[in-house]
Amino acid sequence: MNHFTFTDRAVVAELVAKMLWEIKAVHFNSESPYTFASGMKSPVYIDMRKLISYPRIRSAAMDFAAAAVMREAGFEKFDCVAGGETAGIPFAAFLAERLGLPMIYCRKKPKGHGRNAQIEGHMPEGARVLVIEDLTTAGGSMFTFIDAIRAAGGIVDHGIALFYYGIFEEAEARFANGNVKLHYLTTWRDVLAVARAEKLFDEKTLSGVEAFLDNPLPWSAKNGGVSELPQS
Repeated sequence: MNHFTFTDRAVVAELVAKMLWEIKAVHFNSESPYTFASGMKSPVYIDMRKLISYPRIRSAAMDFAAAAVMREAGFEKFDCVAGGETAGIPFAAFLAERLGLPMIYCRKKPKGHGRNAQIEGHMPEGARVLVIEDLTTAGGSMFTFIDAIRAAGGIVDHGIALFYYGIFEEAEARFANGNVKLHYLTTWRDVLAVARAEKLFDEKTLSGVEAFLDNPLPWSAKNGGVSELPQS
């Protein structure tokens, strides 16, 4: 039987932010911004996939995720956990184990041969599915999976991202309009707060990151990137 400690959300956010710094999953660079697939320029970059290589940190994060879902959604609200291709798949396996639930995973597109499946694993009609991703920016990729699961007969009212950007109004609107409650562990604001408290960077770098978090798309446009997020 699993035992969960329902740690305060603010404490979880700080601890997970510290974990990400410890494994060097977070990068700040205001002088040479990163370019995302969307075309957005950013002084911050995060690689949540690194968690799978650190068992103690990974285990703590998944304990926090399981507790967050039960605290905020309920104890008997789901029939299975779904991971999105590709980064969400290992985390779905870890979380499903914690919650004692079956796991499925969802492709970005049907695979184009064989059964032409997009959903892999067994999902009964009407199954209540919890979708997990390693991170979400504005919810676009998560809704690719949510829409596919709903089209296949699943019910999705909740999603969880281990890391949530938390800086785009578009994200809040997307989840609200899609009737999905988003759960998450930590955000860029939490990561920045730890960096500032532990003096991980000089004030110029920290201020540059904060300026981006306050106005991400204008910051992107000013630095040669897109000025709006793609709609998909």
